[in-house]
Amino acid sequence: MSGVVVVGVDGSESARKAAEAARDLAASLGASLHVVTAFETESAETFGVGSDKVRISNADSAEIVANGLGTSGQRVEITHSAARGKPADALIKEAIRLDAKVIVVGNRRMRGIGRLLGSVANSVAHNAPCDVYIANTYDD
Repeated sequence: MSGVVVVGVDGSESARKAAEAARDLAASLGASLHVVTAFETESAETFGVGSDKVRISNADSAEIVANGLGTSGQRVEITHSAARGKPADALIKEAIRLDAKVIVVGNRRMRGIGRLLGSVANSVAHNAPCDVYIANTYDD
């Protein structure tokens, strides 16, 4: 199988684990990996002193994670993008745009009260145009 595996990240440890699982899945399938960050409103912070300043945006999470995944030794083509919207909607739109074969999401908020309130994984699983892989991102 070739094609595209899409994964969403938000800077959390859970998202990093889901992205690693997505990278490994893409490698095993001979697919490329597309890392997506969703944001509803853009926020940014500037760090540095004098002329040495760096602006970090919440839309940069995908690039940061994608660059980190590229150093693992896996031979997977990795791309990234930021998409405006709620996380589940953004992942589904990117999957449609890229004709993705699989969307990978973490299982964060699928236990306890989070199950009742909903989760990105739940929304994606019910509305995805392709297969969905829910990665175990809990430590226990």
